[in-house]
Amino acid sequence: MKVLVLGGDGYLGWPTALHLSQVGHDVAVADNFARRGYDHEMGVDSLVPIESLQTRTKVWRELTGKSIGSYVGDLCDADFTYHTVRDFAPDAIVHFAEQRAAPYSMVDRKHAVYTQVNNVVGNLNVLYAIAEINPEIHLVKLGTMGEYGTPNIDIEEGWLDVEHKGRRDRVLFPKRPGSFYHLSKVHDSHNIEFACRIWGVRATDLNQGVVYGQQTPETALDDRLATRFDYDAVFGTVLNRFVIQSVLGKPLTIYGNGTQTRGIIEIRDTVRCIQLACETPADKGEFRVFNQITEFMSLQQIADTIVKASPDAVRVEYVDNPRVELENHHYNVVHTGLVGLGLEPHLLSDTLIESLFEITKRYAHRVRPEAMLPTVQWRKPSSIISN
Repeated sequence: MKVLVLGGDGYLGWPTALHLSQVGHDVAVADNFARRGYDHEMGVDSLVPIESLQTRTKVWRELTGKSIGSYVGDLCDADFTYHTVRDFAPDAIVHFAEQRAAPYSMVDRKHAVYTQVNNVVGNLNVLYAIAEINPEIHLVKLGTMGEYGTPNIDIEEGWLDVEHKGRRDRVLFPKRPGSFYHLSKVHDSHNIEFACRIWGVRATDLNQGVVYGQQTPETALDDRLATRFDYDAVFGTVLNRFVIQSVLGKPLTIYGNGTQTRGIIEIRDTVRCIQLACETPADKGEFRVFNQITEFMSLQQIADTIVKASPDAVRVEYVDNPRVELENHHYNVVHTGLVGLGLEPHLLSDTLIESLFEITKRYAHRVRPEAMLPTVQWRKPSSIISN
């Protein structure tokens, strides 16, 4: 099929595009390179150097004989969005093209407004383009487990059967997000469900957990195909930070007491999930939700895993939590949908940790240790720009 990957220059968008191309789909990517601009704003960079999109697509074509098309523009520009959908005429659209960092959205008013406008308006333009150009296009949208927050009940896959005063109904699972970024994803989900219900479009909302790992079989073919490895306190993930701290001989810094639990997934499973969702589309008018995780662990359990895997002795250090979040909470997530479609999960204990250590050692000279210090405080606006 023809698959358009929005945000195809990013951490997950690029390896997803490669994977879909490798398994035989006709792929194009769209991006405005905003993610590269955030690095410039904050004075940081991916630990692993990344090539331009032009170089990446050229190398992929030379290595495999497969072409990946590209469109450069902003989804908030409706003319660009409509042109891209008309020109490529996809069967499925994979939507990664949003500002994805909770800390970035909590810096101040400007960053909060930017995050919500960029994410919500861009997604609305995509929905309108699908509805007006070809309602048969299947939208595969990257949501986040952070939409749910930490409710005191089990987290179902998107929907909840309720009984109230003797009557029953099926409603979207209640959302209690923890940042303006996560709120933007909730707004996206509600807008997509509305479009499915009113216009009859088809969509799969993938509420993804924290992704770890940097290599897929496709990106490992050549250094020039590498995807990002973010480690800073704004865009980096906790597992990446722990690995880098271990390699540098620094304490693994846990925010709070470490009992906070999150869903996680390895990057190879992420691209496989996207493939499964594209190849098994939602029905017409269906708003389908999958919780895209393979396991859930506390921060302490993740740290313990890194300590055990580390070739050198490391210790754990607890620091004040800059976020406003429950530390001791119930967390049990239903995540059977993608496994039912054929996902065979990789687990943290038996996958990419060794390769992450090797990658980090190779590029340790590029680490800026100060970039890992939390500077954004949830309780008040603050500045991350120091230059």
